[in-house]
Amino acid sequence: MKDKTRKTRNDFKWKHFLPEIILLCIRWYLKYKLSFRDLVEMMSERGIRIVHTTIMRWIHEYSPKINKRIRKYLKTSSDSYRLDETYIKIKGKWCYLYRAIDSKGNTLDFLLSEHRDKKAAKIFLKRVLKNNHASFPRVINTDKAPTYPYAITEMKKAGLIGEETKHRTVQYCNNIIEQDHMFIKKRINPMLGFFSFRTANYIIKGIEAMHMIRKIQIKDFFKNYLNDKIFINNLFGIAA
Repeated sequence: MKDKTRKTRNDFKWKHFLPEIILLCIRWYLKYKLSFRDLVEMMSERGIRIVHTTIMRWIHEYSPKINKRIRKYLKTSSDSYRLDETYIKIKGKWCYLYRAIDSKGNTLDFLLSEHRDKKAAKIFLKRVLKNNHASFPRVINTDKAPTYPYAITEMKKAGLIGEETKHRTVQYCNNIIEQDHMFIKKRINPMLGFFSFRTANYIIKGIEAMHMIRKIQIKDFFKNYLNDKIFINNLFGIAA
């Protein structure tokens, strides 16, 4: 209990609002189609006066922490991977959000990249394999982009993927990840746009984390936490 209290103090040190209020704004922004000013108005109706830039700073600061802390609670994935990328506009330029899920729709990992090339594909695949919740791949399904065969071949040479791992380019097998992209894009599209790669990366980490929680990827979620509010508060050592 002492450790949890100390962690809470450190996470919210020098903040002028209660941790519960901060995490409430963060959860609602990452989960629903709300703007910073929507949250300002909603909080004001509860007698809490916050400026929108304060909420923005909270999102940038705590989204990566939520994404990092949920990792040890994620269920083990299946051994069938689906890899694909979708487009994200940052400061008027198209960037690429690499994403991977398993055959059950559970998120393996994601990577925001300025480039769509062999190097980015290899970095992403390495990142996926480093996750403790990601099973060793039996099959990897991708689109027909030439970057993935290169990345998979290089990973096999390095011994990071077994020679028996199959690489498929069956289009209908990737329908599940195309549908999964939609949930992320539905949250990103209503935003006014990203004005830097760094802030886009921070926010997307939070959106992806909330998406994983929504998909019930957390072990014994209903048994231990009942809802995302209790779970996220628990991540920061706050009693329900």
